[in-house]
Amino acid sequence: MTDVLGWRKLLGVIAPSTNTVVQPDMERMRPPGVTNHLSRIHVEDPVALSNDDFIAGTTAIAENTLDAVRSVMTCRPGYLVLGMSAVTFYGGVEGSRRFKAQIEAEAGVGATTGAEAIAAALTAVGAKSVSFVSPYYPVANAEVRRFLEESGFTVRRDRALQCRRWTDIAKVEPETLHDVIAELDGDDVDAIVQVGTNLSMVDLAAECEGTLGKPVIAINTATYWHALRACGISDTRPGLGSLLSAF
Repeated sequence: MTDVLGWRKLLGVIAPSTNTVVQPDMERMRPPGVTNHLSRIHVEDPVALSNDDFIAGTTAIAENTLDAVRSVMTCRPGYLVLGMSAVTFYGGVEGSRRFKAQIEAEAGVGATTGAEAIAAALTAVGAKSVSFVSPYYPVANAEVRRFLEESGFTVRRDRALQCRRWTDIAKVEPETLHDVIAELDGDDVDAIVQVGTNLSMVDLAAECEGTLGKPVIAINTATYWHALRACGISDTRPGLGSLLSAF
């Protein structure tokens, strides 16, 4: 017997409790026969005023992730989608692998992390040199840069928006991000990446791909795309960027 609505796959989606973007983003990307089941990582909404504050906040997310994994596994999903990004980059490629292995060991099923999804997406589109934007503080951008460089990509530029609260990330307006993307673009960049799953950029990334003529990869798109492909689901979703329409 199979689940009546999720007859192709049940996906457990893990996101911080302060995140208001992952759930609607990934629901829009969901193909027929696939259902998303959100489990929230309990985290407070502290004010970040420094690199140390930011690291403390993301550490709290990491420490509470396994509770959210155990909760969602009670509905027996076949795969997990980690809709939180900063901690998946920490420690470079090896640190990212260790974090994923811990999740998969607890869940007993496979999982997609934001870090590995970004690397896979950049490989799929043939990018070698990149720039990226995040809502993080510089200390976390350094971890993203390390992961990308260890994965074989050249990072030309990056921008940390330094959002003061987790909930403030979802309030960054498209106009602000347009300006940042313009700063990050250049002839020396093959692709532009956005990390930070509560930063709303799925639509803007798709729009900018058309105007810039190069891949602009939003992490929520990359993460859900990677999860679908890992599950053998190759459906395309036009209008949500090149990953979901061509790869």
